[in-house]
Amino acid sequence: MLKVFADRGGTFTDIVAVTNSQDIINGLSRHPERFLIVPLPDQQWIIVYKLLSENPEQYQDAAIQGIRDIIGLSDNEPIPTEAIEVVKMGTTVATNALLERKGDRVVLFITKGFKDALRIGYQNRPDIFARHIILPTMLYEQVVEIDERYDAHGNELISINIEKAKSDLQAVYNTGIRSCAIVFMHSDRYHYHEQQIAQLAQEVGFMQISVSHQVSPLMKLVSRGDTTVVDAYLTPILRRYVNQVASQLPGVKLMFMKSDGGLVAAEQFQGKDSILSGPAGGIVGAVQTSKRAGFELVITFDMGGTSTDVAHFKGEYERQLNSEIAGARMRVPVLAINTIAAGGGSILFFDGSSYRVGPESAGSNPGPACYRRGGQLAVTDANVMLGKIHPQYFPSVFGIDGNLPLDKDIVIQRFTQLAKDIVSATKNHCTPEQVAAGFIAIAVENMANAIKKISLQRGYDVSQYVLCCFGGAGAQVACLIADTLGMKKIFLHPYAGVLSAYGMGLADVRAIREGGVEQPLTQGLIPQLQQLTEYLETQAINEIDEVYSQLEIVKKLNLKYEGTNSTLTVDFVDDVVGMRRLFEAEHQSRYGFIQLEKTLIIESASVEVIQKMETPEEALIIRNRPLDEVPVSVETVRMFTAEQWHDTPVFRREDLQPEDNINGPAIVVEKISTIVVEFGWEARLTERNHLVLQRKD
Repeated sequence: MLKVFADRGGTFTDIVAVTNSQDIINGLSRHPERFLIVPLPDQQWIIVYKLLSENPEQYQDAAIQGIRDIIGLSDNEPIPTEAIEVVKMGTTVATNALLERKGDRVVLFITKGFKDALRIGYQNRPDIFARHIILPTMLYEQVVEIDERYDAHGNELISINIEKAKSDLQAVYNTGIRSCAIVFMHSDRYHYHEQQIAQLAQEVGFMQISVSHQVSPLMKLVSRGDTTVVDAYLTPILRRYVNQVASQLPGVKLMFMKSDGGLVAAEQFQGKDSILSGPAGGIVGAVQTSKRAGFELVITFDMGGTSTDVAHFKGEYERQLNSEIAGARMRVPVLAINTIAAGGGSILFFDGSSYRVGPESAGSNPGPACYRRGGQLAVTDANVMLGKIHPQYFPSVFGIDGNLPLDKDIVIQRFTQLAKDIVSATKNHCTPEQVAAGFIAIAVENMANAIKKISLQRGYDVSQYVLCCFGGAGAQVACLIADTLGMKKIFLHPYAGVLSAYGMGLADVRAIREGGVEQPLTQGLIPQLQQLTEYLETQAINEIDEVYSQLEIVKKLNLKYEGTNSTLTVDFVDDVVGMRRLFEAEHQSRYGFIQLEKTLIIESASVEVIQKMETPEEALIIRNRPLDEVPVSVETVRMFTAEQWHDTPVFRREDLQPEDNINGPAIVVEKISTIVVEFGWEARLTERNHLVLQRKD
């Protein structure tokens, strides 16, 4: 049987598969340059494979093609689905649709008098001195006001005129819109009017009906409305993609990664849960592998081709309820991930006076200049120029036919010309390698600043943390990032280059349900909170279609000081004094003060139900070389670091054994990534095949 874990990123699609089929392994062994095969206990193997996400000349969908390549099928052969046990995926389909504004046409049905409420929003001014305010584009195409109203206490002030409402819905339907968002005042508590319109929409024929009290059952019309519109906008395109994948894999159990770090069955995957699907897999992979290696305080650093994602872990996954992604506001639990547009494909610009890295990306087609598709210079090209990436250690998957190595000559040619242009414009002499190093320094500073936002700016001392580095490009700059932040340890898993995909296999099924409270925290409220959390627990359990073992239940409260809008999450316990103490400790750490005289308000409660899944084991490796015998490098190359060229040994990771130490500068190569060990760093391999980099001074 075959288990497949896939992450479709902006540049590469990563696939990790687990199989006990000797036939599959025999077939893949004929192509050692394309597949990494690792034996596991119990006659199983892990297969690691990377392919370009966009390669229209070769295939339609990268994940499906990856499965076909692993099984060894020709173009016309059907996939033998009986041999596949499960496919777990993360996808950027919804994210890309949001970024490019290519979701479905949506109509918003809202309480009469509030037609412009979502357009007005909260009047936030991110750039307070901007003289020209550019409002975000609205995702809905039309707005229809429904004459209805409940008051805040549940009294029906205006009932719905069913005939008039149905006529309005039919008029919109006749324009070709098939997706609707229904958002009414106070419907987070009083659902009847929304249910009436949802029933009418179904009768009229709308294909996607997103109802706010189901999508985001919390108070605040604007937040609830924004989330509902996003769900209506993205769910249809997501559903089409899921159906397309499912049609290629009939009968196979198909699961997707949600933005909150949990898996969900394909048929329950919704637009509102899909925005951080891929990055969430990376966080899960980083956290779970770091814990296996003995690290509990972790900064995750995922540098891919298009973007870099960073997150903070201190014992449990951090989530945020309110977020803005690609200009769309949402209020659903998502992993607290800080994303910046800096990756291996980030394009390098010189504007006549200064260097700039990104945010534009070369993607996978055409990709960086070295991809042989006519792309512009990118961060990856800078590392090629500096001798930190060498074509002979990269797979030959480039060019129009996907069978050529990286092109180093075009990189040298382009940087040489760029250096001449810079000298001409600034009169400052610089060599091509100094130009490349300058661009890398800017990219590193941008990524280090992203880490500071989720750590130092929130009261965490990163020098006590390990930097869990992964993604196809992360290990090339890990030491530079750690030096900038004052971090002393870097952790590199053997599957670091595909850790987002591996994380799909390490994830659990999770269901989160929330309910609004908006009452002062008192001991007398505890019975009501217990009743609410029991109801939410029942709802969450109903989402999990198969229960394999004992479920884990996590109950939380979102608290804030009265008169403020900043909530902090604490564990729900019966002791009010204990919960206040937890809140104050977090508030002191986050903001540097507490207000003892203020009443605490419970904004909402949440219940998370966790179904533990069977996860891949990690094989231990045994040292069979004397301790005093050092590893032998495969060659010595030239690498530009610390402002000069150095003769640098290159080691293959598979040649290293437990307790081997490598002093920088050095390069460690593997089939899925390149690891650069800078000056002042030492790399050591553990018996789990983990590579731990330690600052020597």
